[in-house]
Amino acid sequence: MNILWFIPTHGDGRYLGSSKGARQADYPYFKQIAQAADQLGYTGVLLPTGRSCEDPWLTAAALAAETTHLKFLVALRPGLMQPSVAARMTSTLDRLSGGRLLINVVAGGSKEELAGDGLFIPHDERYEQTEEFLTIWKRLLKGENVQFEGKHLQAQNGRLLFPPVQTPHPPVFFGGSSEAGIQAAAKHTDVYLTWGEPPTQVKEKIAQVKKQAEKEGRTVKFGIRLHVIVRETEEEAWQAAEHLIHHLDQETIDEAQKALQGMDSVGQKRMVELHQGNKDKLEISPNLWAGIGLVRGGAGTALVGDPNTIAERIVEYQSLGIDTFIFSGYPHLEEAYYLAELVFPLLPFKRNGDVGLRVPAGEIIGNNYFPDTTSTASSS
Repeated sequence: MNILWFIPTHGDGRYLGSSKGARQADYPYFKQIAQAADQLGYTGVLLPTGRSCEDPWLTAAALAAETTHLKFLVALRPGLMQPSVAARMTSTLDRLSGGRLLINVVAGGSKEELAGDGLFIPHDERYEQTEEFLTIWKRLLKGENVQFEGKHLQAQNGRLLFPPVQTPHPPVFFGGSSEAGIQAAAKHTDVYLTWGEPPTQVKEKIAQVKKQAEKEGRTVKFGIRLHVIVRETEEEAWQAAEHLIHHLDQETIDEAQKALQGMDSVGQKRMVELHQGNKDKLEISPNLWAGIGLVRGGAGTALVGDPNTIAERIVEYQSLGIDTFIFSGYPHLEEAYYLAELVFPLLPFKRNGDVGLRVPAGEIIGNNYFPDTTSTASSS
């Protein structure tokens, strides 16, 4: 099991949809969170991408020098850069960080933002372009001399002189709920990412991706992106969830939902459908709360509960085939500690930098029994 945290380069705070309790999105704060995650034993951190965020590559490069074990899941944006440039950036950051780079392929987003970046390709064609991009990018990182003639991209005598530390390339993470997205992921991803949908929906998506990957002669791993609110008691956790949206009014929700519904992302539409902008029906599955998605794009659900309950829900997703969990919480510094201190000891999870397990041999979590075996974290 791999557990990653989140660096909030677009801002952080104690409340959603309000400037009250907001924190400055600056480097000293990012450094605090990254070093806390490193010391607490998280596998790595995700850095967001978009015009409202600091650049993830530059931020990761700076934070890599401030940490020891932490890996950095950084966005690669086909269409916004050439694959040769991306390959050089990948190789450099992987070398400078000592092999601690993970790649998060982001093919889409807001149509308005993409247009502002000069990208006007329709949804499905963006994934066609992404497939061509990753084909060239991978071949360069493998050390090949690349000749490529595609619909969207070309390369003549492409070469990469300095190889990455990880071979053949840093692990590729890829999300996409549309048919075109799943097809591209099946061909190229090492870890397929889904946002935090209810377990039944996640199970269906995993089966769909596995089937498509088998057609490509490949196997892929699976990850999930969730927020988390964990407290010592169930009551305290739900109070914290309500506290988070305490200053959120219906006008702010409606305005945010209008913007989110204008996106052409199938995954985003699935997130919106979970709550439909209704503040009164937010527990969409046991301990799965959709309150964050009322105003936040992307991952909009959180696991809410006491430590044993949160551990049970994580293990439930793990039983479906999920082995990478990317969590976040508001504020991100405090919530990183809550999750690590209260839940990590209850999971079959080897912390980065540790030797040995934190879960006692023979420990029982709900109905799940973990025998006395040695566990190691995978490379991704």
